[in-house]
This record gives sequence, C-alpha cells and structure tokens, in this order.
Amino acid sequence: MVQFVGVENAIKLISSIGVEPFLTGLADYIDEDFRRWEQFEKSPRIASHSRDGVIELMPASDGVTYSFKYVNGHPQNPLDGRQTVTAFGVLANVATGYPDFVSEMTLMTALRTAATSAVAARYLARPDAKVMAIIGQGAQSEFQALAFKAILGITRLQVFDIDPAASEKFARNMAGYDLEITVADSAQSAVIGADIVTTITADKKRSVILSDNMVGSGMHINAVGGDCPGKTELHADILKRGKVFVELPEQTRIEGEIQQMPEDFPVTELWRVITGLDMGRTGSSDITIFDSVGFATEDFSVLRYLRDKVQETEHFIDLDLLAEPTDPRDLFGLIGARQQHPDRLSA
Repeated sequence: MVQFVGVENAIKLISSIGVEPFLTGLADYIDEDFRRWEQFEKSPRIASHSRDGVIELMPASDGVTYSFKYVNGHPQNPLDGRQTVTAFGVLANVATGYPDFVSEMTLMTALRTAATSAVAARYLARPDAKVMAIIGQGAQSEFQALAFKAILGITRLQVFDIDPAASEKFARNMAGYDLEITVADSAQSAVIGADIVTTITADKKRSVILSDNMVGSGMHINAVGGDCPGKTELHADILKRGKVFVELPEQTRIEGEIQQMPEDFPVTELWRVITGLDMGRTGSSDITIFDSVGFATEDFSVLRYLRDKVQETEHFIDLDLLAEPTDPRDLFGLIGARQQHPDRLSA
C-alpha cells in the first residue's frame, strides 16, 4: 500500500494546522533543500506544448528519494469552469524504485509557489518591506499574500486585476487575515509606494504587466506569471536595470522573463544567495528580481513536508497501487489464482 493524500484530506490537514503556519513550515523545508542544492539530480522540466496550454513532468532526486510532479497550465480553462493548473506528485524510494507517497498537487503547487516566493524575498527584498502590490488576482494570489504576510511581515496589499470580479474575490477571501487591502484601478497605481511587486497573470503571451517607469529604486519584483516559452510579464528594460535571481538557469532561460534576453545575460542562482556564496541585495536602492518559473526541487520539498505532516494523523488513505505477489517472480500468479477461482473476484 502507498499513502495517498487527496484534495479533501489536504484541506483537512491545512485547516488543522492553519494556512499561515503551514506556509511557514513549508518555507523552512524549501530553504533547507535550497541549501543542499548540489546534492540534487536536476534537469529542466519535460514539457509538451499545445495550442491551448502545456503538460509537464518535473523530476528531482537527492539520491535517496525521487520525486516527480505531473502538472498542466491551460489559461483558458477557467472559461469552462476548470482550473488553469492541476497536478499530482509522487515520492519514491531510490533504493527500491517503489513509490512511497502520492498526493494531489494542485493546492500544494499553489502553496509551494507562494512559499518559494517568500523565501526568495526574505533574502532579496529590503528588510523593512511592508507594502506589496499583487498584479493578477487569479488562483495563486491569496497564497502569495498569506505567504508574504506570514514569512516577511507584509501588512498592506495594493492589488489590481483587469477583471474587477477577481479583485473582489481576492478581497473577500482575505477578509479576517488582518491585512490592509486597497483595490487599485490600474497596475500603475497599484505599484505606487510598493516595496515588493508580485506579477502573477495567467495569459500565455508576451505581456508588459510592469513597464520600466513603474519600477522604483529599492523595489523587489517577484515575477511569477512568466513560466513558459512565449509568456512574459516584465519589460526587458527592467531586467537590465535590476539584479536577476533564478532557480535553474537552463530552465529559466527557456521559460522565464530572461527568455527575452541574450543567452549570456547575467543571472544569479538563488541557492547561492541562500548559502552565502553570492550576494543578493547589496543596498537599499538595488532593484532585485526573482524570475521564478517553479522548479522540481520545490515540489520535492512540499511532498516531503506533506508526507511528514500527515504521519500520525488520519488525513490520508492507503492506495492499492503496488502488485505484491508472495513470490516476486510469480506476478502472473495473482491473475491465475483468480482465473481458477472466479468466485474470489467478488471478495
């Protein structure tokens, strides 16, 4: 049997812990795994692109545990009542190849993306940052807001979406979380006075969500929405002005904001800042940019965290996923026994 956490059990677990404590604990796991970055077997995700979206496999291994995530990104899905992003993930034992743990990853991807954003900002944003602008109030926005509140102490949000109903949904969901929220009438007005700006739009196209004149001295930009080829949110001039930090350069140059830039455009890997090998922000006037596309080690972290959290709870079921004959060499015997005794099929 393999432990499985479905959507309902994931919700029960998060509710029992609390969203903000869950995000804070998850951030610690993500930070820990970035600190041992060199132990991981890493590669860019395997992507299958179509006219309507993308389906991806995201593998990672630390030599003891192997993980992968199946995930899609289909921006038009909400028009049909479907999620833009859905996912599931697996942890497996490298020594045996046996899967140990399976989970939904739609909720977990939103949580790990938000926690990773906040971990990056902890090292890159100004220490006194209190005001964040969020451009795009889709499915990820509330998670981002609560991660930055819980991990960085953000107290004020200035938000904008081209669909007013999305901003209304966001404000409604955030009621009771002790955040001061202003719904702006444009992206430009949303970023005025912001210490941190998160861009998290869904359209699969090259857009200019932030233009150069909207970015002030000392700002940290959390660029989350540009996460596949042909999809960006920042004007290229912003990248030239700021210091750009990435997860895996080989993946980000294909999918991130820096796909707009020459191959030799300089970037710094986030793990090197976290471990102290490279500098992040060097002064209060620096413009820092986390060009986040999401990486498989972050899925590894959230699966590991979730597996640890569900132990000694009832928030999982056992999944009958593995064929386990008494004699490992006699796999057919499992079928043969039923063929000879068909009455057992109803047992």
